Amino acid sequence: MTQTDGLYLGVDVGTGSARAGLFDTQGKMVGMGVREIRSWRPQADFVEQSSADIWDSCCAAVAAAMAAAGAGPEQVRGVGFDATCSLVAVDDDHRPVSVSPDGRDDQNVIVWMDHRAIDQADRINATGHEVLKYVGGTISPEMEAPKLLWLRERMPESWTRARRFYDLPDFLTYRATCDETRSLCSTVCKWTYQGHEEPSAEGSLGRWDDSFWRQIGLGELVDEGYRRIGTRVRPMGEPLGQGLSELSARELGLNAGTAVGVSIIDAHAGGVGLLGAGLDADPGQAAEQLRHRLALIGGTSSCHMAASPGPTFVPGVWGPYFSAMIPGMWLSEGGQSATGSLIDHVVFGHQAAAELGQQAQSQGKTIYQLLNERLTVLAADEPFAAKLTEQLHVLPYFHGNRSPRADPTLRGMVSGLKLSGTADDLAVLYLATIQAIAHGTRHIIAALNAQGFDIDTLYLCGGGTKNPVFLREHADATGCQIVLPQEPEAVLLGAAILGAAASGDFGSVTEAMGALSAAGQSIAPAGGDTARYHQAKHRVFQRMHADQLAYEELMTHPNR
Repeated sequence: MTQTDGLYLGVDVGTGSARAGLFDTQGKMVGMGVREIRSWRPQADFVEQSSADIWDSCCAAVAAAMAAAGAGPEQVRGVGFDATCSLVAVDDDHRPVSVSPDGRDDQNVIVWMDHRAIDQADRINATGHEVLKYVGGTISPEMEAPKLLWLRERMPESWTRARRFYDLPDFLTYRATCDETRSLCSTVCKWTYQGHEEPSAEGSLGRWDDSFWRQIGLGELVDEGYRRIGTRVRPMGEPLGQGLSELSARELGLNAGTAVGVSIIDAHAGGVGLLGAGLDADPGQAAEQLRHRLALIGGTSSCHMAASPGPTFVPGVWGPYFSAMIPGMWLSEGGQSATGSLIDHVVFGHQAAAELGQQAQSQGKTIYQLLNERLTVLAADEPFAAKLTEQLHVLPYFHGNRSPRADPTLRGMVSGLKLSGTADDLAVLYLATIQAIAHGTRHIIAALNAQGFDIDTLYLCGGGTKNPVFLREHADATGCQIVLPQEPEAVLLGAAILGAAASGDFGSVTEAMGALSAAGQSIAPAGGDTARYHQAKHRVFQRMHADQLAYEELMTHPNR
């Protein structure tokens, strides 16, 4: 490194906001900016956004980060983008094309969590096509093929008008550079691209599977030579074209030509920012270390990332994806469809929330801080705090199950409610919900370990890492050590690492990971009675799912 005063910019687009972070050459954040993103929900299970609104928020967030750092555009050596795996539709001139029953062209993004395409996903899964084994055996309505099929069937005019479909991370790099290269991360993870296969197009890694698209009813994409969904696919962090375009540089307040790396999905950026901490330089030793590590990236939903040197097929877990996070390694991706959003739903939907929220505001605290304080008081006479939920259990499938059950039709359940709605009742329900999410993680870990992983350490980032109750319950419920990153904004750091790699200051993404990421605080799981309690809790967790299936069977066949 010769540019000791250089900075790397990461831009992260989540479900509710765009964030920008500037990092120095040691991986320390020196400036950050945040801007909200608007969403529309025209029907149940429909969630839409605007690509123009998202780009405007990115520009505002970058300006705020630059101002916070007191940095000039000449200091920014490279830029990396990550975003949710949402579908963007534009015409030949890259103007937005509606994906909404409202018909508004500015609503041209189907958000990742949108479940309008459940029927299309079911029909795709019924084909049993070979590519499905690389998405855990079951394609999700959160992925792009079902959404494309829904658009063709339900909005044929928009399907015809749309001449480009992007994953949101790739739209952002196109908007920044005018380069239409797609990311190996987004295409492999969300579009069924076969990154491990011999390339079928010059300049690309891997290939599309013609027979898959024809079999599911989207053969015209094949006939067009995949022009609408990507003809050039490259690995994350590789520099794009000539860097920032003149227009985008002006909008972002940066210099034209600044290096921009091929993009990555937001959760996968978290994996890049987390898993490099203390990783051995020897590839064999690094692979063994990674076999014991799981990156848990939390937010509205959560993703669980594990890497291996060879493909590991885990039923109900997405992947294995070749080179979709760490170059040259295979990624297995678990996840939960609702985590942060579930906790918010349970807390703010409770009758005690309004009064508790007012108390929090008057004391200059968050409602979660008050709930945590209340749990401490309530647990004073208990052998351990988790025991408060002995008669209260939650199944966290309020938005279906992403993995390992891979069933978007499942629903949440609560057992043990009383005819009472006090703040103390809310505190215990809040604890039970966090425990349910932690047991969902335990279930995913068990599925991974059954197929050859030996996960005993969780690397966490996201909003939950600021919550000591969330951290404690995840350590105790899973029996795993929790490791927090030295840089709490690991997703932003992961995006910045792509910019660092694109700048040429590092020889690879892996090298940049090792130089810029570091481990911080660690939390050990409790043993003894606490561990035995969670063993029983996990049996209840599994039984609640079995009971839900039994209820469905009774309602479907009432005369049996």
